[in-house]
Amino acid sequence: MRWFLLLLLLLNAFYYVWHQQQAPLRAKEVAPASSYQGARKDIRLLSEAESPRLPARQSEVEPQAAASEAAVCLFLGSFEEESRARVVEQRLLSLDIQAEVHSIDAAAGVEYWVYLPPLASRQASLRQLRELQARRIDSYIITQGELANGISLGIFPRSDSADSVMQRLREVGYEPQMRELSRAHRSFWVRVAPESRRLADEFLLGRLAGDFAGLQHQLMPCEGVALLQ
Repeated sequence: MRWFLLLLLLLNAFYYVWHQQQAPLRAKEVAPASSYQGARKDIRLLSEAESPRLPARQSEVEPQAAASEAAVCLFLGSFEEESRARVVEQRLLSLDIQAEVHSIDAAAGVEYWVYLPPLASRQASLRQLRELQARRIDSYIITQGELANGISLGIFPRSDSADSVMQRLREVGYEPQMRELSRAHRSFWVRVAPESRRLADEFLLGRLAGDFAGLQHQLMPCEGVALLQ
């Protein structure tokens, strides 16, 4: 009986092993290749990511910087006499440095002009002029402009001097008027063209400063000459 039970156990074990070998293998569930490829397309390395607009911005800045550099000129001066500025200009031109002289009128203050307005005719103004000269008042006939045939009584650098003359004229029966005139000071500068700036180095500027006392050099916009004073 014991052997019979043992035989049954062996038969069951054999049957179990045989059944497992005959059973079909179960395929693992694998995601479709198409979905994997789609997911892969959405993945990018940081090194592959584009830098948006950065190259374009650099390409825009560089031409602007170059244009700004090209618009800056070197100015040498200032000179009270045009002839001295011409000497510097010719010296630079002899070194193949493009240069030219520019005159600059800068406001240097205000002057006060005292005058009598024109009368009805030139003859009347001449009679008035003789009266003033008889009183030993410095006066001159105005020959042109909107005040032609009027009488100039002087141009004064200070308003109190002009007021004193006007007061004296009023005391003898005249009605003088006064105008403020802008006084200009003209100076001369030598402008070095942008393409020649590199040739005007520190050594050359030092030699020019030694030959022309008080010579200054400034970098300014080529069209901004009027700003120099």
